[in-house]
Amino acid sequence: MNAIVALCHFCELHGPRTLFCTEVLHAPLPQGAGSRDGPGRGEHAEEEEGGIQMSSRLRAHSPAEGASAESSSPGPKKSDMCEGCRSLAAGHPGYISHDKETSIKYVSHQHPNHPQLFSIVRQACVRSLSCEDSLARGFQRWYSIIAIMMDRIYLINSWPFLLGKIRGIIDELQGKALKVFEAEQFGCPQRAQRMNTAFTPFLHQRNGNAARSLTSLTNDDSLWACLHTSFAWLLKACGSRLTEKLLEGAPTEDTLVQMEQLADLEEESESWGSSEAGEEEKEGAEGREPTKCPADSSLLSDCGNWQPRKLSVFKSLRHMRQVLGAPSFRTLAWHVLMGNQVIWKSRDADLVHSAFEVLRTMLPVGCVRVIPYSSQYEEAYRCNFLGLGPHVQIPPHVLASEFAVVVEVHTAARSSLQPAGCEDEPSLSKHEFVVTSGSAVAADRAGPTILSKVEAALTNQNLSVDVVDQCLVCLKEEWMNKVKVLFKFTKVDSRPKEDTQKLLSILGASEEDNVKLLKFWMTGLSKTYKSHLLSTVRSPMASEPRS
Repeated sequence: MNAIVALCHFCELHGPRTLFCTEVLHAPLPQGAGSRDGPGRGEHAEEEEGGIQMSSRLRAHSPAEGASAESSSPGPKKSDMCEGCRSLAAGHPGYISHDKETSIKYVSHQHPNHPQLFSIVRQACVRSLSCEDSLARGFQRWYSIIAIMMDRIYLINSWPFLLGKIRGIIDELQGKALKVFEAEQFGCPQRAQRMNTAFTPFLHQRNGNAARSLTSLTNDDSLWACLHTSFAWLLKACGSRLTEKLLEGAPTEDTLVQMEQLADLEEESESWGSSEAGEEEKEGAEGREPTKCPADSSLLSDCGNWQPRKLSVFKSLRHMRQVLGAPSFRTLAWHVLMGNQVIWKSRDADLVHSAFEVLRTMLPVGCVRVIPYSSQYEEAYRCNFLGLGPHVQIPPHVLASEFAVVVEVHTAARSSLQPAGCEDEPSLSKHEFVVTSGSAVAADRAGPTILSKVEAALTNQNLSVDVVDQCLVCLKEEWMNKVKVLFKFTKVDSRPKEDTQKLLSILGASEEDNVKLLKFWMTGLSKTYKSHLLSTVRSPMASEPRS
């Protein structure tokens, strides 16, 4: 992603100025930016930050080199700058971050080296601070953080993300400056002194300096290095957040449902954020100190701790079939495909979670409702995958129901209880799996057509696990297409039963189990597809007679 993030300031002596900017470079570094490492503590100042190798390289410039750099730089001359509108010291080459994954470099300095980029950033800086002359600041200074992209569509889509992260940086800078201000006011109140100053009422004089730098206002000598880290992370995260995908044809139903679920999660998180903000304001008004969430920690400090994900207990459907045995797996798979409630009882929550991750691959995404591990029984309308502890009681009517299957995991008396040829982990050899249901699936029962095809793929040892996964994807998409036809035929067009039966025969799904499967899978259709069909039917063009 080609973008620039910049910190701007309205200098009381020189007007709007760019203090600090970070840009993305896909080409070799500009001449003089970190070409040689100077001696001293800046020689190897490296740290890891979210996959980016951070390196602050200082280069010692001779007077001649400094004069040459100043004359060729598109930025203002040293005579036109003061402490308030200068960030990096003279001779400082800036900060460089190397992204190991993409070989992209993030470079920070006071002004962009390219004249055209300098002009664009300068115009944005002036526009962001154009209200300075019409508002009274009192004892405040005005700064702005701007993000510039050439792709306006990408910028609009990234606006909520950028707004939240930049808001965090602003809050931290304001917090640091407020602490310094309060400490200075406590030691030596300056309001009366500034009010009585005849010619420079807004210059915030200190030790004879007309303007104070941001590092002085925040009392943070490493401020620019921290801002570089934050801006570089912001550019990388924003570029990785939205990616373009090449789709061959229309997106699948699973893709549409996943997109809808993601949108629902974002709306839910925003509503939770707004409610938490309201609670914090209420607590603040009552004199309480609001509790800060660890996820909202400082963007200017080192973070990024993560925990490695545990390996799955069940590796694949084929692995589960080997562990449970062919008859028990067939019973379990039949109930999964038909939409009946699947209950696993075990004291090992990781084992239950792994089982659900494998079993859910047989269903469309919209048909999966999981409660991974609960301390009490949950009704079938809430979930079709339910994990329970070994001592949780299941209602008798559920145990006797033909619409539920229970898998109980017991401690095996000896490891020989496992089926022969099972390639399971040593931990699975300690367990015994008992599959029970109020309506056992007979071995000679045909079941839904897709179940027979799944079993054929699992038993074919010439097919690898990856190939079996792709077979599942194709089978699900094939039957979801039949679901779409049936939905339009019955729910949208409202055809009679006789016509529906003929359609099922044409689709090769007239058997009882296939009809039940289609009706259950119909609940997994995306809202996008349903609304599209309904809007098409209600459209005036749809009611016109065909020629």
